[in-house]
Amino acid sequence: MNSQPHETGKRSVPAHVAIIMDGNGRWAQARGLDRSEGHVEGVNTVRRITEIASELGVRYLTLYAFSTENWNRPQQEVATLMHLIGIAIERETPDLIKNNVRLTMIGDVERMPAEALERLRGCMARTAHCTGLTLNLALSYSSRWELTDAARRMAADAAAGKLNPDEVDEQTVSRYLTTASMPDPDLLIRTGGDVRVSNFLLWQIAYSELYFTQTYWPDFSKDDFRKAVMQFGSRERRFGLTGEQVRGGEISDSADR
Repeated sequence: MNSQPHETGKRSVPAHVAIIMDGNGRWAQARGLDRSEGHVEGVNTVRRITEIASELGVRYLTLYAFSTENWNRPQQEVATLMHLIGIAIERETPDLIKNNVRLTMIGDVERMPAEALERLRGCMARTAHCTGLTLNLALSYSSRWELTDAARRMAADAAAGKLNPDEVDEQTVSRYLTTASMPDPDLLIRTGGDVRVSNFLLWQIAYSELYFTQTYWPDFSKDDFRKAVMQFGSRERRFGLTGEQVRGGEISDSADR
């Protein structure tokens, strides 16, 4: 499912938006605050962007909350962030339920502190019945970790006779990824001014539209999100076809994407 393009041509609202939430620490430092204050303010941004994404009809919102590389940051900052994530999710759970938002998460989450992980799993259980927006948190995540893990499990299944190596294709690989239950992102947003994807959903964003902004995550507003979505809606997504083919309605899975 994941490796197939959703559609060619233009689409006003992306079904799946992924965001690299960058700039919390620099936002705080620019104001003479401790970096942790930036993470606290970033939680408020998560709330409002979840709200506007749901209002606009986005079906999946994946937020890069903590990478596997982030474990190498100062221990106190990591501990503060882990505590904040757990507390914030538990606090927001009633509103998530009220707004019909389901929480999921991807990543090597067993590395996370038990308290934070317990709070997150509690929210997932309490929102499992929700049928609106899926808020997907990427925690202790990196794409290279994900692809390595997928390759390991594919190899184990092949050795056990559950998988025929000769039949492995893009759809097979997608089924072994942590995002197997959702479509690939249509739009990737990165805040904070850096222009790179930082080991995030490398397989899944192969045909995503990219949107970079100088705005730090704590300052990223609902209007900023609307602007990104509007720009997405103005782009022509060709997936290897020509513009003439797209405008003529030709859609071919065998196209050179």
